[in-house]
Amino acid sequence: MLPMSTPRLNLVVQSIRGMQFRTGVGTLLNCGEDEAIELVIDEEGVESSREWKLPPWGDMTHQDEAAFQSEDVNLPKILEGEALENESKVHFLEETDKVLLSKRILILSRKNKVRSALELFRSMQLAGVLPNLHALNSLLACLLRNGLFADGLRIFEFMKLNELSTGHTYSLVLKAVANAHGFLSALEMFKAWEHKYVLTQFDAIVYNTMISICGKDNNWVEAERTWRLMEKNGCTATHITYSLLVSTFVRCNQNELAIDAYVKMVQSSFKPGNDTMQAIIGASSKEGKWDFALGVFQDMLKCGLQPNSVSFNALINALGKAKEVTLAFSIYNVMKSMGHSPDVYTWNALLGALYKANRYNDAIHLFGFVKREEKAQLNIHIYNTILMCCSKLGLWERALQILWEMEVSGLLISTTSYNIVLTACETARKPEIALQVYERMVHQKHTPDTFTHLSLIRCCIWGSLWDEVELLLNKSGPDVSVYNVVIQGMCLRGKTDLAKKLYTKMRENSIQSDGKTRALMLQNLPKDPARLKNRWASGFKKRRRRYHHR
Repeated sequence: MLPMSTPRLNLVVQSIRGMQFRTGVGTLLNCGEDEAIELVIDEEGVESSREWKLPPWGDMTHQDEAAFQSEDVNLPKILEGEALENESKVHFLEETDKVLLSKRILILSRKNKVRSALELFRSMQLAGVLPNLHALNSLLACLLRNGLFADGLRIFEFMKLNELSTGHTYSLVLKAVANAHGFLSALEMFKAWEHKYVLTQFDAIVYNTMISICGKDNNWVEAERTWRLMEKNGCTATHITYSLLVSTFVRCNQNELAIDAYVKMVQSSFKPGNDTMQAIIGASSKEGKWDFALGVFQDMLKCGLQPNSVSFNALINALGKAKEVTLAFSIYNVMKSMGHSPDVYTWNALLGALYKANRYNDAIHLFGFVKREEKAQLNIHIYNTILMCCSKLGLWERALQILWEMEVSGLLISTTSYNIVLTACETARKPEIALQVYERMVHQKHTPDTFTHLSLIRCCIWGSLWDEVELLLNKSGPDVSVYNVVIQGMCLRGKTDLAKKLYTKMRENSIQSDGKTRALMLQNLPKDPARLKNRWASGFKKRRRRYHHR
């Protein structure tokens, strides 16, 4: 043992990693096998013994870790991982300045010097020096960032025990659990905090983190629940809160909730960002709230923000569905003035707007302009819109021409396109052309559906092609819609005998007729004199009875 009068010594501890610490007398270093201790003697001193007394707290290798154990039994199961706590070395500090030591922890944590930062923290703790909040949060982030969840949990519990935890602290733990173990584990932890801790002490950072985690998992139900819980506990939502909510709700197609969050965001005097406003334009357009979408669009222009082409197309489409053709083309002009090139979705929205407004000729002219001037790549939706315009106008030749163009272009044509052309032939009373289109459709290996048979049968009825009607009726099978149409057409064309036979067959097959079919059949029933006499007598008795009551 060295007496207290021993000359001053310097211990130099040099790690193989190149780190070097110099301390004075009384400095205790718990060194591993990878470190060498060099004893340096002052000029006036003598060589000393290497036997040292243990510090008052005893051997650190047997130190009780009870102070670091988690109070929540669920947390250790979640935050499992590699730990450095039992491997860390402890230094008897000569420097006890809290600010300086906290700054050192902060620097080491930012540089991901995990072992050194943890050793310094342990040394400060045993020396009775408490790091500041900033240093502890930085150390916690460093540990979690490097996958040392067990050590991170000990720091987390230490901060809670000393009432040093903040919203940022809880946020760090939540994000680490979500990244390592998924959404459900983070949700389990958050709900455990709900029941165990006073959530009114949480700030917006914790709630925002949980909403963000829910959003990444597309769980809008828990995102909304967290939002309502935040309001219930009196925590004021921030700009980030509303931005996260709008993004999550729009991505999950919860457009009404997204609009609700946006309205509250504006009412709270927050200025929505470009992405938020564009998301709301799309959400309100899907819900048919074109006036709200137009208002948000105008607010974007007032703020100097530039909507993207997706927002323009969504707004034009919403205006078109509302038959606001003038406004739709005004937005189109603004789109061009901002340098956006109209794409296939833009033309589809504009053509749809003209079709909804019954401006079929204008739609056909615009279609020709797009093909001639813009040379845009047209899709099946644009072609079908123009085919419907031709069908409304009875332009069967134009419809056939467009159908041939579709086949030549290599587009994947559906049965719907052929049905629209058949409807155009029906409007123009061209049954022979309709039959040719039908044959072409079957030749192209498209399966006819109920609408195909209805259009073709109506067309053949007006052309008095009864053999073709019977053939098509047999091909369609026991379809109630087809039977009703055929019977009604026969009655209107004076073929009552054929209609009666088909009606009888319909009832034998237990096919339920509609009201119009039954009414037409009653009108064409044979007139029975005895039935008429009984009906007249019954009516006479009722009139006589009413007369006597007077």
